Amino acid sequence: MEQRLAALEARVQRLEDELAITRLVASYGPLVDAGEADAVAALWTEDGVYDVEGWSMSSRDDLRAMVRSEGHQHLITGGCSHFLGPAHVVIDADTAVAVCESILVRHREGTFSVRRAGANRFELIRTPEGWRVVHRKTRVLDGSEEARALLVAEATR
Repeated sequence: MEQRLAALEARVQRLEDELAITRLVASYGPLVDAGEADAVAALWTEDGVYDVEGWSMSSRDDLRAMVRSEGHQHLITGGCSHFLGPAHVVIDADTAVAVCESILVRHREGTFSVRRAGANRFELIRTPEGWRVVHRKTRVLDGSEEARALLVAEATR
């Protein structure tokens, strides 16, 4: 009976972890589109990295600055959606990897169009505050091997 209970507890913990990570990944788009710089930064560890197409942010302060930047503010005041698709999550004790695709939809003159499609790989760690991003790498889905490799890195585990 104790073994069954321990196995059940482990399964429930794994499900709770996967749900927490899925929610964290899904929250990025709405938060960044709302301009919630502090909430976006809080998704990462204090020294977490976001590496996107030659631009690397390496702290919560860098993430806040990106959300507050003129370029990002122009995007959100004009109308946009950073949409991240369902994440494939692989958990290994207190670390995890989540991979997903994303699109950036822009509004212009009454029309919406997809402006970018990306491959995303999140490396996460369990902290006392919950799961946090240690490193996120995003590459445009332009047919490159690097972008495609991000999507399959953990999918076979």
